[in-house]
Amino acid sequence: MNNNALWNVTLSSGQHAVIFYALAVAGLALAAFAVRQLTTMHEISVRYRPAAIAGTCVAVVAFLSYIVLVLKFDAGYTQTVDRWTAASNAFLSWAPRYFDWTVTVPLLVVELIAVSSIVGAQAAKYRAIGISLAAGMIITGFIGGVAIDEGTNLAALWIWGAISGLCMVGLYVMFVFMLLHARRDLARSSALQPFQFAITLLIVIWFAYPAVFAFQGFDVTAGTYTTAQVLLSVADIIAKIGFGALIHKVAKLRTAEDVAAGIDTGHDGPVWINGQRATGPQNGRRS
Repeated sequence: MNNNALWNVTLSSGQHAVIFYALAVAGLALAAFAVRQLTTMHEISVRYRPAAIAGTCVAVVAFLSYIVLVLKFDAGYTQTVDRWTAASNAFLSWAPRYFDWTVTVPLLVVELIAVSSIVGAQAAKYRAIGISLAAGMIITGFIGGVAIDEGTNLAALWIWGAISGLCMVGLYVMFVFMLLHARRDLARSSALQPFQFAITLLIVIWFAYPAVFAFQGFDVTAGTYTTAQVLLSVADIIAKIGFGALIHKVAKLRTAEDVAAGIDTGHDGPVWINGQRATGPQNGRRS
């Protein structure tokens, strides 16, 4: 077996248990967040509801992918005394992450744009560019990291990894422009701070993914693979649940401000955030 492939390692019982634990916890956390998103969608006005819908889709798709990861991880390693040896299909304990990201990363961009201050044709333009860059980032990573020689071709890893990195840089540039727009258009809005935090969180946590991808460029050990699986599970929780919770808060704050301003939002009733009423003295939909 080629030592450049993360999954072609022999795991100790402890390492196998840690990976299984990380995958299961991440999947369950995503399931819980999906339920939370579904049951609180009514708190957000129609104007910002696409963000909640996209966030729910992110959680559901990621949860399903973690079910596949757990099953394939369990089937991909054979126990021998106190060790777990990789089988020929062990790469399937890793590849489903790319299936998940191909769908969920573009949806994360959709979430962000839906609560931003960018609207109309400009929002459509940003959405098209963002989805294209996000999909390109993941697909090119999959080609180099899994599809070509099951991730063991170093030249493919670095070439396709570089292309994926360029897509990532393009997304970061777009995020900066969105942040500048928000600081101008939402300067007096209480939604500005969590919006800025959401962008910062995404920018920072996304660095975990190319860092793990780069592990394949070197001889890897069981410890490397264990660290990579745990790190990506934690990163997925933060990028999908933490980011989604922030976007949900931004949507609620902007809904509350629209209601208080007398804008017909399609939202009935007051808005509550952290147990406090956020709509001001008037409740319900106003026109």
